[in-house]
Amino acid sequence: MNAAGAVQRGPFAHLARDFTASVVVFLVAMPLCMGIAIASGVPAEMGLVTGIIGGLVVGSLAGSPLQVSGPAAGLAVIVFEFVNQYGLAALFPVLVLVGAIQFAAGALKLGGVFRVISPAVVHGMLAGIGALIVLGQFHILFDARPLSSGLQNLAAIPGRITGISLDNPSQSELAIVLGLITMVVMVGWEKLRPARLALVPGALLGVAAATLLAFALKLDVTRVAVPESIAAAFRMPGADLFAPLADTALLPGLLISAVAMAFIASAETLLSAAAVDRMHDGERTEYNKELRAQGVGNLLCGLFGGLPMTGVIVRSSANVQAGARTRISTILHGAWILGFVALLPWLLREIPMAALGGVLVVTGWRLVKIDDVKHLLHQYGPLPAAIWAITFALVVSTDLLTGVLAGLALSLVELVPHRRGLNLKVAREHEGEATELKLEGAATFLGLVRLNSALDTIPDHHDVKLDLRSVHGIDHTTAQTLREWLSRRRSNGRQVELAGHSDVLKPLHA
Repeated sequence: MNAAGAVQRGPFAHLARDFTASVVVFLVAMPLCMGIAIASGVPAEMGLVTGIIGGLVVGSLAGSPLQVSGPAAGLAVIVFEFVNQYGLAALFPVLVLVGAIQFAAGALKLGGVFRVISPAVVHGMLAGIGALIVLGQFHILFDARPLSSGLQNLAAIPGRITGISLDNPSQSELAIVLGLITMVVMVGWEKLRPARLALVPGALLGVAAATLLAFALKLDVTRVAVPESIAAAFRMPGADLFAPLADTALLPGLLISAVAMAFIASAETLLSAAAVDRMHDGERTEYNKELRAQGVGNLLCGLFGGLPMTGVIVRSSANVQAGARTRISTILHGAWILGFVALLPWLLREIPMAALGGVLVVTGWRLVKIDDVKHLLHQYGPLPAAIWAITFALVVSTDLLTGVLAGLALSLVELVPHRRGLNLKVAREHEGEATELKLEGAATFLGLVRLNSALDTIPDHHDVKLDLRSVHGIDHTTAQTLREWLSRRRSNGRQVELAGHSDVLKPLHA
């Protein structure tokens, strides 16, 4: 074997593609890291710290090589409420606990458990989070601080709008103009950009336009506050790190918060990883390894003053679309964030807060996907749609944990029609380059860990016969899992034969 061949199969075989992709992801990540920190009610540098750790550390350890980790909009609402209730100092020991819980879950091979969560609950949760982000960041557009709940933010919106004065514009009016410019440029670019510039992120251009305008006109608006040096951005762990946990009055609430953050961060990460797997035909996700990596990342974020992290689909999809082939792209994007914070902090301090608010308003709005509930209603009936709606409503009106728990509890109703035979038997036979998978019983989320394990171990090059003739019931979580698996196998050119033509199969042919 010649040297060239050895290099081609080495870790740097795709370095050119990974390098280019890393720059694209960095440009997407920078405004989001800072914006999510602002939405969380904490200093912007905390989001950058999480982005750096997510790239350099989690990128090196991840079980999903092309997934990008960093601060997530899905946790911004939780952090905002947590900091308001317990204070910023309590966040860091809780993040250490979150990391420990995730690492333990990965070590105990519990990654598959998070994959059985009802899609209706997940999408309802994300839609509720999106609505809360929009309601909160609307006030950031006016250079004002969001209120403590979604309903309070909603109630305050009419007063903000009627208080606008175009005759005598003040700081609020200037800020809203910059926020609107950011949103118009961001959305307009993504709709009208030429194909050859498809990888240039609209969020970056929107923030750049607002920043240049504010700088050129010397506008008196609130700007992002970042430390003078990279060392000051990282909070060094001290002896008082775990002091909040010593308060017996606060301890139960802090432990519940840690479990809630770990659960939601893990679910969002693994769902994102599954989505990333559908975007490429390379290495598949090792879910337990990904959980362990996320655990290490969140533990470090707690030690060094970051936000909680998850795998994030927007940055991950940008990574795949930009041509990334290995984890080097993710690692490098963390290095670019580190270098930018170290060398150009003065530039970050010129960014108007309203510009980041504009980015988050658009980001939050995109999480509220009404098409999701329409799809659930059309494909699976009124119960999954009701789960989505109730989860969404409770996340917005009460809190995220209440909404998720209510959605999970309502998911149990789907088991009622199959209560006499909930067991799912999965039989698998290999013959040559073909596999037959036979299911018998009720295909519900209770058997999804076993089913996913069987599906994941079918060799990629095998043709498959999927026998569902003995399945007497199927819930929407299992149906969607099978739909996605079938789509992925067929898109890779593999033959999948379906046996059984009862009503159970209707969702699979949509």
